[in-house]
Amino acid sequence: MKNLHAKLKKVDYKKIKFKITKTQHLLIKAKINGVKGNFILDTGASNSCVGFESIEHFALEAKNSKTKASGAGATGMLTQMSSKNQLQLGKWATNKLNLVIFDLSHVNEALNHYKVKPVHGIIGADVLMKGKGIIDYFNHCLYLK
Repeated sequence: MKNLHAKLKKVDYKKIKFKITKTQHLLIKAKINGVKGNFILDTGASNSCVGFESIEHFALEAKNSKTKASGAGATGMLTQMSSKNQLQLGKWATNKLNLVIFDLSHVNEALNHYKVKPVHGIIGADVLMKGKGIIDYFNHCLYLK
């Protein structure tokens, strides 16, 4: 749609650019608790998450969790949780982001295999639903309200 941006702007949607990597992942920049990071935008991930190695980077308060994580190529992974974090994607923000923390090394190893920079985490469907997300693949933009 030619006028998508103009129509969404009129109803208070914020435009956030993303890049498509060699691996066909959508790479988006975000700030968690005011700290910049690189993330994969993943509609198939139920929750947004970061790797254990990013706990200090984003100043997260991590608490043990009984929930086990699973994803492409891995199941039954131990997790931690961090509640009420600030997330900023472009000009869109929330102060109530809950994050799952788990071992993202298998994701970054796969990216490294294709010489793609590692990511700090994944922005999942929780954020997309909270922001009434619309993904414009053609123009490489995410819109959140």
